[in-house]
Amino acid sequence: MTKIMVIANQKGGVGKTTTAVNLASCIAENGKEKNIKVLAIDIDPQGNMTSGLGVKGKFEQSVYDVIINHVEPKEVIIQTVMENLDIIPAEVSLSGAEVELVNVMAREQVLKNAIMKVRDKYDYIIIDCPPSLGLLTLNALTAADTLLVPIQCEYYALEGLAQLMHTVKLVRTHLNPQLDVEGVVLTMFDARTNLSSQVVSEVKKFFKNKVYETIIPRSIKLGEAPSYGLPINIYDPKCAGTTAYRKLATEVVNKEG
Repeated sequence: MTKIMVIANQKGGVGKTTTAVNLASCIAENGKEKNIKVLAIDIDPQGNMTSGLGVKGKFEQSVYDVIINHVEPKEVIIQTVMENLDIIPAEVSLSGAEVELVNVMAREQVLKNAIMKVRDKYDYIIIDCPPSLGLLTLNALTAADTLLVPIQCEYYALEGLAQLMHTVKLVRTHLNPQLDVEGVVLTMFDARTNLSSQVVSEVKKFFKNKVYETIIPRSIKLGEAPSYGLPINIYDPKCAGTTAYRKLATEVVNKEG
């Protein structure tokens, strides 16, 4: 059974796309022997998930064409640098999609309807959202089974999360009753600072058992990998960032039993 997971946080700079790219890649890597197939969907107009998986500029159509021009998703899907990991890419034209969707019937359901056409071909579908709670993110939340929230280990970590949880509540009430909070992953942890440890403690108080045991460390390699168009497990298979995202991927998959 396919699992659709959206990775969202309206606060920028929290490691959202880094988590989307590397979680998708590590799930595909971990599931290689079982032929587990993963589809990444980039609905952030910045297209960082697209470039982070090595397909920037290698496509004629994007998720914009799927959402606005009703192009079949199978026509847009591209294989990434990782075996068993495909992507529906994004580029800058997507920035106008929210305005174009305003007058569309059932505008929050457009992405969900498109995904239904390819859902059965994949075991996991991972959607990377823009850092906002606009129509693109609403489309992702409506299409998803679960929400994973990356939170950085910094002073304003919990800022805005009440608004995100309120949006989730509204989506459950009006658009997607099955939407569940998958969990919270703590990112950019710096073991040298007391602040990081304090944030971990505060987030666990707030989300209780929804917090993943795996904590993603602050890492130079994680920052370098996107500029090479590679997920961390290909860029540097032995670094701390790879170890962390492999552990997170195992946690996510094991949660399914």
